[in-house]
Amino acid sequence: MEERPLLQVEHLQTHFATEQGNVTAVAGVSFHVHAGETVGLVGESGCGKSVTSLSILRLFGRNGSTTTEGSIWFEGNDLLSLSMDGLEKIRGNDISIIFQDPMTSLNPVYTIGDQIAEAIMLHQNVNKKAALEKAIDMLKLVGIPSPEKRVNEYPHQLSGGMRQRVMIAMGLSCQPKLLIADEPTTALDVTIQAQILDLMLKLQQERNMGIILITHDLGVVAEVCTRVLVMYLGQIVEEAPVRELFKNPQHPYTVGLMRSIPNLESKRGEPLAVIEGTVPSLHNVPAGCRFAPRCAYADATCLEQAPDLTALSADHKVRCWHHESVSLGGDPLAVI
Repeated sequence: MEERPLLQVEHLQTHFATEQGNVTAVAGVSFHVHAGETVGLVGESGCGKSVTSLSILRLFGRNGSTTTEGSIWFEGNDLLSLSMDGLEKIRGNDISIIFQDPMTSLNPVYTIGDQIAEAIMLHQNVNKKAALEKAIDMLKLVGIPSPEKRVNEYPHQLSGGMRQRVMIAMGLSCQPKLLIADEPTTALDVTIQAQILDLMLKLQQERNMGIILITHDLGVVAEVCTRVLVMYLGQIVEEAPVRELFKNPQHPYTVGLMRSIPNLESKRGEPLAVIEGTVPSLHNVPAGCRFAPRCAYADATCLEQAPDLTALSADHKVRCWHHESVSLGGDPLAVI
């Protein structure tokens, strides 16, 4: 009997009310995450990756401009049907999120220690002194030197790498069962990036934590992920185990992403491969396949009829009318 997923997202739709009319940023997304598994969510900016992660915890404010449909099951609870009080008990405790820009996520007028301790006091039922001691332990855990000193400093006094480690410390302070990491290594140098990814995987192994990793970096995906979801314009267009995806991509968009990675074997002066065009506006979603206007394989069927997400095997799915013709070409793993 297959183990029940830690997180099960089914037919998720997220709609925004704008001055130009309603738009659907996430259009029928379904996926799951098991305990101890790292699921990568990749795609260009504007494809709905971050909105999907925010939808899981309903982090859209309360002004009524956003509506979310479908179901999000976490340990037997449908998060979309919970009251806000019920959801607050899960946010930051059982499910934590690390945002991509720590400078805008951390409050500049509170010390690092106070910000980490706030979540600990809220969810762990301990006093301020005990929470600050736990904050120091967490800073030590994520490799910040002199944590007893840093706990009393403000975000502007730390480097970008240290601020990102603080965000990880905050996210892990209540020992979550699921961690959502939204571009956790963006704008960091490669040495710090590697250290942060190693830290996340180390803590995952120790705690059997599920991770959703949102990133543009396919090299990072190949290194740390178990499965990969490729998103385009609010839909999942391909899903596969990480090695299967890199060895045998079946969607033209996935192939385009892989070909756009700089290759050390390329000849000097050879132009980089690009995906022609840009992601369409949510106010002007194509009628058929959403990728058709940018796709070299597109024909009349693609322009008129939207393909379903089709299972090619037990663990590989693709949303394309012509997947049998798609090929990366060359060494399939050379891109990483």
